[in-house]
This record gives sequence, structure tokens and C-alpha cells, in this order.
Amino acid sequence: MKVSEIMTRNVCIASPDQKLREVAAEMERHDIGVLPVADNDRLMGIITDRDIAVRAISRGLGPEDRVRDVMSADVKCCFEEDEIGDLAQNMANEQIRRLPVFNNEKHLVGIVSLADMATSTGISDELSHHAHLAKALCGISQERRREAPQTVEMSAAP
Repeated sequence: MKVSEIMTRNVCIASPDQKLREVAAEMERHDIGVLPVADNDRLMGIITDRDIAVRAISRGLGPEDRVRDVMSADVKCCFEEDEIGDLAQNMANEQIRRLPVFNNEKHLVGIVSLADMATSTGISDELSHHAHLAKALCGISQERRREAPQTVEMSAAP
């Protein structure tokens, strides 16, 4: 089964210059947690509700600050012709719950999420589908793979 069979096609797009408040309102209005960020038909990043709630607040940013200040610029993606098994493996390896979907002409045509995999009609009864879903969920749920934090030695106070 292909990504095109389970993805969400109607995708709202954020601008890098949009205010965080506007993007959060768009997410609330459509009951979504992610928006691709594009400028002149070029994907520049992705912004999630978590980027706004955690990254922006921890940096002291507010609702009038810009999307470009908190978006993730390192965007992983997939293609509509990719197989679900490959999608699940990619999500597990990268620990990503949602991916922008491109067509062969490299145009954004949708978003696919772990929830799309879990709730897709027609494949939810297939044994292989359950295995792919379990693989993706297991990989995503692992402790985040991050570089070791840098330590700073502090001198004792006199």
C-alpha cells in the first residue's frame, strides 16, 4: 500500500513571517498540530504545536514573534508513491510522527501521520499493517537520540 492512499491531502501552509499567534489559531481552527512552512513554493521548515508551546516559551518568545524563530528547518519528508512499510521504518528511524508528502515533481501534496496509519480504512485489518504500525510506534517512542550535552566545569566559590 502507498502513502498516497492514507495521507491527508488538504494541507494548510504557514509563512515564515507569520506570527506564532496566527499559526496557533490556524492549528486550533483545523484541529491539527503541524503546519509546513513555505515561502514562494519552497518548503523551508515545519512548525508544530510543541514548537510553539515548548521551544518558543523556553526562549522567551511570545505570540507576536515569527514562525521562522521556532520552526524546525531540518525537514524529513516522503513521497506519495512510497510504500507504507518504508514510511513506518523512516518514521521509526527518525522518531517522527508526521511527514510532508511530495509527488514526483517535488510538489507538496499532503501530510502523513502516525494517526493516518492507525486509522486508515481498508488496511487496519491487514496483519502487515499492524506490524508496520507497531514498528513506527516503537521507534518513535524510544528515548530521543541526542548528542551528549556539553558539560561546563564550574569553579568553587571563594
